[in-house]
Amino acid sequence: MIHSASFFCLCFLLSNGVFSADTDELKSVSVTEGDSVTLNTDVQIQQDDQILWMFGPQMSRIAEIHRQSIYIDATNTIFEKILQMDNQTGSLIIRNIRTEHTGLYKLTIINTRGSSYKRFSVTVYAPLPIPVITSNSSNCSSSSSGSSVSSCSLVCSVLDVSHVTLSWYKGNRLLSNISVSDLSISLSLLLDIECLDDSYSCVVAYSFTNQTTHLKNTDLCQPCSDWEKSSRHFNISAALIVLMLVFIAVVAGLMYHRNCKQSEKEVKGQEEEVLYIDAEFCAHRVQSMDVVSAEQTVYSTVKT
Repeated sequence: MIHSASFFCLCFLLSNGVFSADTDELKSVSVTEGDSVTLNTDVQIQQDDQILWMFGPQMSRIAEIHRQSIYIDATNTIFEKILQMDNQTGSLIIRNIRTEHTGLYKLTIINTRGSSYKRFSVTVYAPLPIPVITSNSSNCSSSSSGSSVSSCSLVCSVLDVSHVTLSWYKGNRLLSNISVSDLSISLSLLLDIECLDDSYSCVVAYSFTNQTTHLKNTDLCQPCSDWEKSSRHFNISAALIVLMLVFIAVVAGLMYHRNCKQSEKEVKGQEEEVLYIDAEFCAHRVQSMDVVSAEQTVYSTVKT
C-alpha cells in the first residue's frame, strides 16, 4: 500500500510551491481493449526521486515510487492485478486494458531539482471486427452489352463499430471508403468489379490499427480469364504507347516551332543586308553619272 504520509507530504509541498514546476504536457494514447500500454516517464530514476501516478477526475493515486520502493494501490478495484511500474524509469504499465480505463492519467516527478508533470489522455476502443465480404447478387451476371466480360457486385460489412473507416482497396490503391463516428452501428460498402483477381481487399480501421479481409473466394465471383487479363495488359500497354506518341509529338512540335523561328530570324537578317547593299550601289551610280555629265559639258564648251 502506498505510504499515506509520503503522499500527503508531497501534496503539501506542491500546494505551497516549495518546488518549482516544469511545463505540464499532454499526450494522447489510443489502444484497443485487451492490449497492454506503457505510459513513459522518459527519465531514469535517481535515488532521491519520487514518482507518483494518479488517475481520473478525482486524481486518485494508483501507483508510486518512493525511495526506490514501488507501491501499487490494491484498493482501486478497476486496476486490480493489471498495474506495474518500471523500477528504472517509473513508467506505468497497464496490462489487459479495458474501456473503463479510458481517462486522464497524471504523472508527477519530485526531486531536489524541482518538480515536473506529464498528463496522458488514454482512449480504449473496442476490438475491431474482421470485415465480411459477401455477394450482392446470387451469381456474377453478364453485362448488358452482351460481351463476354462478366461483372460482380460485392458488399463488405462490419457490425457494431464506431470511430472507424471502412475501405475497398485494389492492391495499395484506395477505391472507395466510408467513415463513421457514431456508437455501435453497422457499416456496409459496395464494390462492382468485372472479374476476380486476388488484389482486392476490404479494410476496417481506427486511426492507429486495422483489420483486413482479402477477396479470394471464387464462389463470389468468377476469376478473370486469360483473355481478360491479356486484354487489360494490352489496354495498359496501348495507353502507355499513346502517351509516349503524344509526348514525342509535343517535343517534335516544339522543336519545329523553334527551328521555324530561327529560320525566320536568319531570312529577315539576310533581307536587311541585301537592301542595304542595293542602296549603296544606286547612290554610287547616280554620283558617277553627275560627274561625267559635268566633264562633257566643260569639254564641249572649250571646243566651241
